[in-house]
Amino acid sequence: MTTATTGPAAVKGAVGTAHTRVEGRDKVTGAARYAGEIPFADLAHGWLALSTVARGRVRSLDTDAVLGMPGVLAVLHHGNAPRVDTDYVGMLGIPPDPTAAVFQDDRVPHVGWPVALVVAETPEQAREAAEALVVTYDEEPHDTVLTADHPGAYPADGHMPAETEKGDLAASLAASAVVVDEEYTTPEEHHSMMEPHAATALWDGGRLEVIDSNQGATWVQTELAKMFSLDESAVRVRSEHIGGGFGSKGLRAHQVSAVMAATVLQRPVRVVMTRRQMFSLAGHRSPTVQRVRLGADADGRLRALEHRSLNQTSTVYEFVEPGAGVARVMYDADAHRTANHVVRLDVPSPTFMRAPGEAPGSFAIESALDELAERCGVDPIELRLRNEPEAGPVSGLPFSSRNLAACFREGARRFGWAERDPRPGIRREGRWLLGTGTAAASFGAGAGPSTALLTAEADGTFTVRISAADLGTGARTALTLVAADALEVTPERVRVRIGDSDFGPAMIAGGSMGTRSWAWAITEAARELRERLALGPAVPPEGITVRSDTTEALGALAQKERHSYGAQFAEVAVDTATGEVRVRRMLGIFAAGRIVNPLTARNQLVGGMIWGISMALHEEAVRDRATGGLYAPDLAGYHVATHADVGDVDADWVDDHDPDDPVGIKGVGEIGIVGAAAAVANAVRHATGVRHRSLPIRPDRVLSARADGSGTDA
Repeated sequence: MTTATTGPAAVKGAVGTAHTRVEGRDKVTGAARYAGEIPFADLAHGWLALSTVARGRVRSLDTDAVLGMPGVLAVLHHGNAPRVDTDYVGMLGIPPDPTAAVFQDDRVPHVGWPVALVVAETPEQAREAAEALVVTYDEEPHDTVLTADHPGAYPADGHMPAETEKGDLAASLAASAVVVDEEYTTPEEHHSMMEPHAATALWDGGRLEVIDSNQGATWVQTELAKMFSLDESAVRVRSEHIGGGFGSKGLRAHQVSAVMAATVLQRPVRVVMTRRQMFSLAGHRSPTVQRVRLGADADGRLRALEHRSLNQTSTVYEFVEPGAGVARVMYDADAHRTANHVVRLDVPSPTFMRAPGEAPGSFAIESALDELAERCGVDPIELRLRNEPEAGPVSGLPFSSRNLAACFREGARRFGWAERDPRPGIRREGRWLLGTGTAAASFGAGAGPSTALLTAEADGTFTVRISAADLGTGARTALTLVAADALEVTPERVRVRIGDSDFGPAMIAGGSMGTRSWAWAITEAARELRERLALGPAVPPEGITVRSDTTEALGALAQKERHSYGAQFAEVAVDTATGEVRVRRMLGIFAAGRIVNPLTARNQLVGGMIWGISMALHEEAVRDRATGGLYAPDLAGYHVATHADVGDVDADWVDDHDPDDPVGIKGVGEIGIVGAAAAVANAVRHATGVRHRSLPIRPDRVLSARADGSGTDA
């Protein structure tokens, strides 16, 4: 028997040093198994059949013909599927998306709605049968078009107030020397992660097990338990390796239908979404129509600010894309008004997508700030610095730290901003017009309650068990470094196990709160374990285990506003003959608290910035008004940035220490995309003299704007 200690061999300082992913070798060699790859004996396969009409009712399904096909075991639909409960509030404090509660009635609320699940011995048999299933519908008129003046628009509270207001907006605008009043639009966008949604469900000794790809094992466990009226202890969800999620991997139709089929057949059933199915079943970022009104003195100091955002939601679930939320923390004015409104349309339910609200909202407000700077004749960076608020513009709370100015100053120095000629449309290189632009970024630094189990093993190593999720962000590695420092040992002596609801409740991987929340729980557990080990007991063969819970400690965060900040810089080249826009270089400087692993942190920030390029220039899902469906819902028809579209992209950070923060980590997963599209759009304005207020900035839009000759907007 040995004694685990934190003696002379222990070191400090793992956090803040670059460390390759602890599971990297397993991933590149194929040893890491994803949800759709794990083998099971007697495994059956389900294939979802989706509606082909945008609104109506299922009149009939010809199941007899399908049940006679080779290998087919069952066809689940609204007439025979198990009943589920949706009258509850889930782990995140919001009702469940009824899209996941499949086969409960004959209603069809949008194209791509699940109408049946065909289960067969092989995925090929299931797919053939599902595609052969004849479904007859009673169609109804549909509406899938979001417009600024849609009569169905209404304010929706969602997870934040729908509207905020202070001061006399009309009077302040009238008294302003300079006014910007413009509309900005962003299109429907999709997550497009590499790994599709996949889940396997089985019953083992009266306990439901689900092997899944999700952003929170205890999140999905809680939802499934409530939906199927089970005790949470009777449900186990595992999700060890995930190939990306970006907000879409919560509870979806594939998990629920797999559980239904496993219950009916009493054997393991796997359901995997196809790429095309993901475009209607995995959620999306809603298109937005945003109006920004700014009033300022001649020197650019804001007197009035209004930011209104409208997004679409489905007829079965209200989801708010809070585009106006970013204005509530970034800029203040004597008269300040924000509003988030929604319209119910016959479309699939939107959902969280990287920096929900901030990504489209920052495009609008940061473009408007750029327009204000130009009209005032003030440098865009200087204008933003002149409008730095002293406290939260809406909350009134003090900022824990706000190092946005430091980001701009360091970014300007490294980007060469001082050499920029502010006049638009004068830099030319052959057929290319060149321009540079900038924008600010912010994202909240919250935390969720989490528990962690930490064991001192008899061999002198330590095992961390926590229901965290590593979407590919490097969270598993970051938590290894955090635990090593908290225990004062080397990372090699720490094993981190994640993605299992049996480890206890923990925050999801979302809202840039995952690593922050889990690290807090691990640090608390390590503190208690070290205290116990300091008493000198020998570690028994089964080890010594402690459990932490940060639920009560979260109150320490409520007294201040906590955010990550950033300054985005972009240089573009615009081909005057073809309308092509190339982002030649991009720089992001961020204030994101304590950086745990510089290697994976920079990867996350650069990834977000690249997505900003994609958002600015490429991504746009377009719906057919006649059918309600998307044109080409796949990665051929839905364009994302590829290697050839990305130039020199770099990300770095400034010191962002907050002595009052119990964790110090703020999160880097989402801040990278915020402001990135605006920086690109502002650079295009500088290059061409044309302001693009609608994304993406396609070549045809560039050409039509120049052909129009207005030189002002597109």
